[in-house]
Amino acid sequence: MGVDDSGEDGAPIFDGFVVEDIAVPGGTVHLRRAGSGPVVLLLHGHPRTGSTWHRAAPRLAALGFTVVVPDLPGYGASLAPDPTPDHAPHSKRASSERLLAAMHALGHERFAVVGHDRGSYVAFRMAMDHPETVSRVALLDCIPIVEHLERITPEFAAQWWHWFFFAQPETPERVILADPDGWYRGDPEAMGAQNHAEWREAMRSPRVVRAMLEDYRAGLTVDRADEEADRAAGRRLTQPLLVLWSTRDDLEQLFGDPLLIWRDWADDARGHGIDSGHHMAEEAPGELTDALAAFLGAGTTEGAAVHPGVHSAP
Repeated sequence: MGVDDSGEDGAPIFDGFVVEDIAVPGGTVHLRRAGSGPVVLLLHGHPRTGSTWHRAAPRLAALGFTVVVPDLPGYGASLAPDPTPDHAPHSKRASSERLLAAMHALGHERFAVVGHDRGSYVAFRMAMDHPETVSRVALLDCIPIVEHLERITPEFAAQWWHWFFFAQPETPERVILADPDGWYRGDPEAMGAQNHAEWREAMRSPRVVRAMLEDYRAGLTVDRADEEADRAAGRRLTQPLLVLWSTRDDLEQLFGDPLLIWRDWADDARGHGIDSGHHMAEEAPGELTDALAAFLGAGTTEGAAVHPGVHSAP
């Protein structure tokens, strides 16, 4: 346990955050945490680590939240089990359970969850499986996996082809690890130098690359089946749900208003677009933090005020 004090470009990112590794069944969860007040768990997407939140997490902590920022299981410095043929160790349910174990080890029994990209699927699964633990959920740049797959068009296949390439056995690992910089093309100026350096180190790890690919393989198999089972059983998110999407990315272009889709999965869905490219925590941290703080700060009181620009489900 300690404080993240590494850095080259001025003050270190996550200055004042405690950094630790927590043992959980099947691995460890590497995380940063700081603040006091209502607890929020921030989950990153592919191909980032928890450091993608370096511009947003300190703002939330300064606004009076307890902020926990892990690397997803298998990503970054978090360890997950070896892959299996059914991809179950890297399913969103398995990742959710490991993160829950870490949160419980920290003494957090009820908290809000925010997930972006692949982290949004872990957040969705955690909220669906554990409504007694997850008080509120914010999902960024996503719709359910089954909704993606049932809306496949030539445009989707052309722009999201990586979903299906990553699901292939062995070949994606060889292609990516042959030239990680050429494959992912991270921009240190846009990402921030320290965030970029942490991400770049992770991209060179065969363990991390394999785990990230297993995340996608699980998505098209076990995770899809879990969502189909939810829908067949009529299970829905009962917590307040905030849906945010990047207006300069392609989610809305491909699928229309994401809220119209999420209202089939949640009792109380609200949200709006963020003027950003896909990595909104890096590109639009102020607008994102404002939206999250307004939503999370409302607590669990029914009828709490909605942030301007957020429209609620009828």
